[in-house]
Amino acid sequence: MEVRFRKLCEKAIIPVLGTANSAGYDLFACINNDIYLHSNDTILVPTGIAIEIPSGYCGMICSRSGLALKYGIHVLNSPGIIDSDYRGELKCILHNCSNTSFTINNSTKIAQLLIIKYETIIWQESSTLSETGRGINGFGSTGI
Repeated sequence: MEVRFRKLCEKAIIPVLGTANSAGYDLFACINNDIYLHSNDTILVPTGIAIEIPSGYCGMICSRSGLALKYGIHVLNSPGIIDSDYRGELKCILHNCSNTSFTINNSTKIAQLLIIKYETIIWQESSTLSETGRGINGFGSTGI
């Protein structure tokens, strides 16, 4: 699949795969000055790119496992959904849930992007739903 993109700043880096079989494309910060993400702070980090996602697909901005594990940095609304009709800059809502500050430099890998196919739903109201073994049990009903 081809996805058109546009660089919005000269320093922007095109999303890339970390390995040949990676599902998520690394997204990079595109900033003029370092950003200090302090403990328990949330910021919006620009990537400097806009993309054209084909109809029937959406983008999902997800946390990078290394940033989450090593530094407590994650995408706050993970996954952040990018609709196919959005043409603005990709930006990532990052949150620091650690006790130490984290410095984001220009070109820091800040998140990953997945492009996912989806189906449009036709909602059908019904007075009953099919029976299952689980039924209405949720929120820990299968154990911890």
